[in-house]
Amino acid sequence: MILKQFYLNCLAHASYVIGDEAGGTAAVVDPQRDVDQYLTFAADHRLRITHVFLTHFHADFIAGHLELRDRAGATICLGRKAVAEYNFKPVGDGSVINLGDTRIEVLETPGHTVESISLVLHDANPEPRIPNPVAVLTGDTLFVGDVGRPDLRASLGWSATELGAMLYDSLHGTLLKLPDATQVYPAHGAGSLCGKAISKETVSTIGEQRTLNYALQPMSKERFLELVTADQPDAPAYFTYDAVLNSRERPTLDEALARELTPLTLAQVQRAVREGAQLLDTRDPTEFAAAHLPGSVNIGLAGPYATWAGTLLDPSKPIVIVADPGAEKQSAMRLGRIGFDRVEGFLEGGLAVVREQRGVITVRSAIVKTDRLSPQLAAERIAGSNAPLVIDVRTPRERAEKWIAGTTHRPLNTFTTAVADVARDRPVIVFCAGGYRSSIAASLLQRDGFTNVSELAGGIAAWEAAGLPLSGSGQST
Repeated sequence: MILKQFYLNCLAHASYVIGDEAGGTAAVVDPQRDVDQYLTFAADHRLRITHVFLTHFHADFIAGHLELRDRAGATICLGRKAVAEYNFKPVGDGSVINLGDTRIEVLETPGHTVESISLVLHDANPEPRIPNPVAVLTGDTLFVGDVGRPDLRASLGWSATELGAMLYDSLHGTLLKLPDATQVYPAHGAGSLCGKAISKETVSTIGEQRTLNYALQPMSKERFLELVTADQPDAPAYFTYDAVLNSRERPTLDEALARELTPLTLAQVQRAVREGAQLLDTRDPTEFAAAHLPGSVNIGLAGPYATWAGTLLDPSKPIVIVADPGAEKQSAMRLGRIGFDRVEGFLEGGLAVVREQRGVITVRSAIVKTDRLSPQLAAERIAGSNAPLVIDVRTPRERAEKWIAGTTHRPLNTFTTAVADVARDRPVIVFCAGGYRSSIAASLLQRDGFTNVSELAGGIAAWEAAGLPLSGSGQST
């Protein structure tokens, strides 16, 4: 048996290739939408991809099942309770897919979604001392350190209570009946919003999870429901959009990118924005602060780009990209991973083109900046006579640990509506943990007409390093 995990850090997403050396066939499980790596791996190992499994309709990314169907001729396999626009093979309890000597046994494990399945892998010729079954691919039913949240399908007619009860049964009645030595390979790791306490580890065993996972300890179903539904992070609006799109026939990523990447002049970019396009600047926050186009939203490629783009942008509206030259395709491709395909084009040559045209374009109207304040200067302004509104855009959990006294808390995922009543000419300073999210917040404020916006450079980490006072557990005020 060949079992290869592919991990995508920016979405905390794990996908898999299961292959059989003797049979020369393979299956891909929960692929990301850009599928070249699976095709390359298969070719390098002389494997033909015959099947592609979705353990469920993912909400946080667009899967590459249609891409593998079209490029490799793979049969799409979904849980029996799935409903989709494209042809697929329904699989569930009792279903077995044979890849040469490797056997994939399907288990129905609803709870995160109603159509969720897990895949148990059996090897006819395992390595010495490795028992059968070798592993179970659990999708979003069981993570390392956590279980799948049951509250993401409310808009599709399923309550957290209904799905949570199914999840309890799937865990205790199905997955925990596997031998303790069975390796557990989930679809997500730490940072995913599909759970609240997922470990940074991406593989475990049934035995380890039986002992260490808080949600698998002996408890009643009622207590389990209370535990797994409490304190879940807010789900971005695009989650439902992606879950539905994963069930539909749609253009492949190659088709989407082929019609997207159009180079645009500055005048064309400005015209597109006037006509309703969203202007997305994917450069580093420091570069963005120094100079950017009015109306830009800064979501840097170096951070959780796709998650924040999906949270803050509208998939129904066109997008125009400003990127470092050469990063335009990556910017668009990573939007494509979450189904945001309406990219009208990019500013050809990047912001350097605008700077070169200063002789004919008024700098004030073409380029703006954001002040990034040192902790000491920010503290002076906060203590001054014209005190700014200081906004903390971190999560509630981060805020509870430590905060700057007198600041207002507006988590970034609810930021645009939370500041609707703030005067546009009032001085505002925004901060986060290190500066990535504060740059996003500052850009949103400027886009929406705020004229006096600054960031705390380095975030609360820099404030603390400067020895300035903090409130919170174990902190001095």
